[in-house]
Amino acid sequence: MRTFIQKLGKSLMAPLSIIVAAGLMLGLASLLTNQMIFGDALAGVPFIDALVRCVNALASALFSLLPVLFCMSLAMGMTREDKEIATFASVIAFVLFHTTINFFLGLNGITAETTSIEALQKTGLSLTEATQQNAAYDTVFGIFTYRMSIFGGIVCGLWTAFIHNRFHRTQLPAAFSFFSGTRFVPIMITVTIPFVAIVMYFVWPIFSMLINAFGDLIQAAGAFGTFIYGFLERLLIPTGLHHILNQLIRFTPIGGTAMVDGEQVSGALNIFNALLMQTDPNMDIMRMATRFLTQGTHPFMVFGLPAACYAMYRCALPENKAKVKGILLAAGLTSFVTGITEPIEFSFIFISPVLWLFHACMAGLSFLINTLLGVCIGNAGGGLIDLTLFGILRGPETRWYLNVAVGIVYAIVYYNVFKFVITKQNLKTPGRDTDASYETGSVDVSEMGLAIMEAVGGRDNIVDIDNCISRLRLVLKDTAVVDEAALKETGSLGVIKINEENVQVVYGTQVENAAHALKDAVRAADLAVAATAK
Repeated sequence: MRTFIQKLGKSLMAPLSIIVAAGLMLGLASLLTNQMIFGDALAGVPFIDALVRCVNALASALFSLLPVLFCMSLAMGMTREDKEIATFASVIAFVLFHTTINFFLGLNGITAETTSIEALQKTGLSLTEATQQNAAYDTVFGIFTYRMSIFGGIVCGLWTAFIHNRFHRTQLPAAFSFFSGTRFVPIMITVTIPFVAIVMYFVWPIFSMLINAFGDLIQAAGAFGTFIYGFLERLLIPTGLHHILNQLIRFTPIGGTAMVDGEQVSGALNIFNALLMQTDPNMDIMRMATRFLTQGTHPFMVFGLPAACYAMYRCALPENKAKVKGILLAAGLTSFVTGITEPIEFSFIFISPVLWLFHACMAGLSFLINTLLGVCIGNAGGGLIDLTLFGILRGPETRWYLNVAVGIVYAIVYYNVFKFVITKQNLKTPGRDTDASYETGSVDVSEMGLAIMEAVGGRDNIVDIDNCISRLRLVLKDTAVVDEAALKETGSLGVIKINEENVQVVYGTQVENAAHALKDAVRAADLAVAATAK
């Protein structure tokens, strides 16, 4: 189960990159219509108007693809091999799943026409009641179905992965051998997914009610709900489960529900992006959404953790300061600019429960304080880029200056708390271990894959290779043989042994290079074995 949850969390992250990119496009386009920046200079300019409308159309199309993107991402991420076949089959599963639900809805007389607000009002429902009932349904790929958002994609993606892992090597009798192996997967999807859809036809209304109730509970908790979210989101960092929490808040009713241009939009990030497309968005609704977004992360990502890096540098032994300066500076700048914090966090969370708990509490307080101050800065990055684009450049109505003021206080607090705890408890943060080597990344790039492979026990010990935004995620036969010192020489910033089979190696922004290098080394080793066998 632990392995499953690890892979699930990682797989849910894949669609986020395209959504964040779309959000940045919307942010840049919205700046062109911001009178506080350009005044009336660009008003009525045909090219600018066409450009903004084009960007809005492209972003809107991407957001509408979210359910199928999650479906494809999960199918790809949860399968062990032949991932392209699983991804192909997942699209078939997604379409047939919603087509089946559409069929059974039609049998009960539930169609797009009978559930329109006008038709429901004619049955005696009030406008509010009709709107609520209408919001329970959606049209996906032209198919009228339940409004399941990303949950429909998650169900189809997980089912596809299950069928693929079970049947992708199945061999049929000789007469049907053409349909064996990977060709058998889409066939089994076609046969089985309607039954999954039938189950969800009856289960979804109950599940939807529970999700909405949980979302209402978080909304009722007000600012304290944001504290709980911020606290848990940082506390779960070592496990990787924070990805699951993030996606539920960003893309489901748990993160809020709002009516935008007459359409129900669910999820904090979805609501924020939908409002970005408007020339005059409702700031109250936008603040409701952004309280779960990057405004809560800036104080500790842009200000707090870089200050913690400086505290670690100041606490380093005199003979080690020059050695750790580059490491800590790179980690601090990465957090400051991009919001990627794990290279810093993994330098202290495993050696100091006090600092880990302090960091989680400060994260929760950041979300709470910014909510109480009415700050309104969105997107899902968390670094200076988001602070500038969605805060400073959007003008004082975002109250970005309050966010920065909180951040300055956070920098002072983080620096002093880290310096006090490190010296008081004599923590072995970077630069304070007399026996450690700080020549990280000393292995030549061309040899990195081979070095990583040997450090994790050789080719025979590797079962699966994957990565997320900052960690190399490996499934091994035995994690006890992992050589952490050797991994550090390849540029590793930390190692997390989840259990006897799963290990995560933190590389920060260099994780893609590390993953590709290791896969190349494994491929070369397999080819060498095959050549020897011949």
